[in-house]
Amino acid sequence: MIDIFNSFYKGKRVLITGHTGFKGSWLAIWLYELGAEIVGVGLEPFSDKDNFVLSGIGGKIKADIRADIRDGNKMKDIFAKYKPEIVFHLAAQPLVRLSYEQPVATYETNVMGTVNILEAIRATDSVKVGVMITTDKCYDNKEQLQGYKEDDPFGGYDPYSSSKGACEIAIQSWRRSFFNPEDYDKHCKSVASVRAGNVIGGGDWSKDRIIPDCIRALEADKPIEIRSPKSVRPWEHVLEPLSGYLLLAKKMWEHPTEYCEGWNFGPENDSVSTVWDVASELIRQYGKGSLKDCSNPNAPHEAKLLMLDITKAKTRLNWNPRLNMKQCISLVADWYKRYKSEDVYNLCVEENERLAAK
Repeated sequence: MIDIFNSFYKGKRVLITGHTGFKGSWLAIWLYELGAEIVGVGLEPFSDKDNFVLSGIGGKIKADIRADIRDGNKMKDIFAKYKPEIVFHLAAQPLVRLSYEQPVATYETNVMGTVNILEAIRATDSVKVGVMITTDKCYDNKEQLQGYKEDDPFGGYDPYSSSKGACEIAIQSWRRSFFNPEDYDKHCKSVASVRAGNVIGGGDWSKDRIIPDCIRALEADKPIEIRSPKSVRPWEHVLEPLSGYLLLAKKMWEHPTEYCEGWNFGPENDSVSTVWDVASELIRQYGKGSLKDCSNPNAPHEAKLLMLDITKAKTRLNWNPRLNMKQCISLVADWYKRYKSEDVYNLCVEENERLAAK
């Protein structure tokens, strides 16, 4: 694999929470290819077709641990045993509609789970860098045309979005109280939060997400039912924000007091598209399928318009998205057309190399 980080991760001890999930599995594969020593902490995968399962990454990393981030003492024990140097915290309850059904569990996982990881970082001398992954939905969304900037107010209509806004407030508080850059010589830790757009890619089978819903329908030769056809989102391939997280962690390691802030990693404006347009492009590139508008005016509230301003990451990190929406869908369709007949780990590595070559 092309190493765009100049061997920085080779031999580094890295802990990933949520490594069994969609984004976490892709991150684990990338870090393994970069030569990192990886400890993964997560729940059981959602399905036996998940990227984590099919890629076999759990059998390659140093430790593949099943544990719940809501168990703070367990987290501290794991950190104490494996002594990570860099932490990527991705574990979460990530679904808007499920948060209406399970609001308390959503808050317990997303807010207190994040606090538990912050406390484990605080208790573990070996940790130098913590990258806390939240979401673009952490912002108080006024459905405005301008993209949200990192210093815009946090908020959230639904329990998921508001829990992520609360996460950001907690991270901000811990950074000021315990990881203040002015006191770096005392704690020696750099902690940042990162917010991505609507992340899509191969190996995602979650409920109520547009790409998994599309693929399930396509594989069953049924029309794709679209519940919010006009909703506008910043679509990006999973490898795009992960490249930002990895670059940021490297910068934080090298300059720990300069980058411990909030960061947006989203697509360019030309990739901000409606759900209907994304599903239509997937059908075109997959080679078959049809769409069915299933809008329900009585459905639980979901934001209709959401955009991110990525100027800060572009100017201060020199990070830029490499794919537009159609290129992104091309990789997605390719993965789902090939996963049944090919080695999924190699397929993921190949897609990573295609991105690096852009």
